[in-house]
Amino acid sequence: MNLNKLAIAAALAITATGVQAADTTGTFTVSTNVTASCEVSATDLVFTDVDPLANATTATDGDTTISVTCSNTTPYNVGLSVGSGAGATVAARKMTHTDTTSTLDYALFSDAGRTTDWGHTVSTDTVPGTGTGVAQSLTVYGQIASGQETAKVGAYTDTITVTVTY
Repeated sequence: MNLNKLAIAAALAITATGVQAADTTGTFTVSTNVTASCEVSATDLVFTDVDPLANATTATDGDTTISVTCSNTTPYNVGLSVGSGAGATVAARKMTHTDTTSTLDYALFSDAGRTTDWGHTVSTDTVPGTGTGVAQSLTVYGQIASGQETAKVGAYTDTITVTVTY
């Protein structure tokens, strides 16, 4: 009986040393698609108080900033609406008095010299850019037109919509 156990143990030892580990490999792909996206925010443009008599021949200037964040290498255009004032155009926007009947003319520009109206028609009067993945700051230059001596005393406001087309 011991001889049988010894023979079985020897056979197993010989068999165990003859078995070798083997490897096999395979592959898989990892992928995604990065989509273009943009975010925009803006701070309010608050002009200094206007004295229509003192400013009869001098415009009142102000500025604010727009922050645009677009995916890296994403081309974009930033447009500004004409606002909510009745009869407003890109060249002559209108702030409306709290009584909702009186208006005060102003304009928004894309350059510090206040010569290029900032509008909403892509490739015509919008501001182009290319995303970097981090916020980019754009300055909006505002100007309340001179020659508005008959402006009614009180508060005037308008709402501009910023649109980023990408």
